[in-house]
Amino acid sequence: MRDHFRWLKGKEKLAAFESSPGKFRHFCSVCGSHLMAERITQPHVIVRVATLDEDPRSKPAMHIWCSHDVPWLQDDKDIPHFQEWQPGRGN
Repeated sequence: MRDHFRWLKGKEKLAAFESSPGKFRHFCSVCGSHLMAERITQPHVIVRVATLDEDPRSKPAMHIWCSHDVPWLQDDKDIPHFQEWQPGRGN
């Protein structure tokens, strides 16, 4: 949820662009890593957890876009998986 998200450091190195109307993707301006995406009108943000330096100490609620997973990705079989976006949710 957006209310629980904040940048701890490095915000000055962020770059962003609007990839589609209302959707913003945020990148590191130094290395180009895609860090997060958001739609300002929605209550959640999408964080690319593989870019975190430390364990966020929380479990995912679901896995989305599993159709793009790599074969070696380990995942928790007890968490719902969706081939694309979660059914019933907009892009």
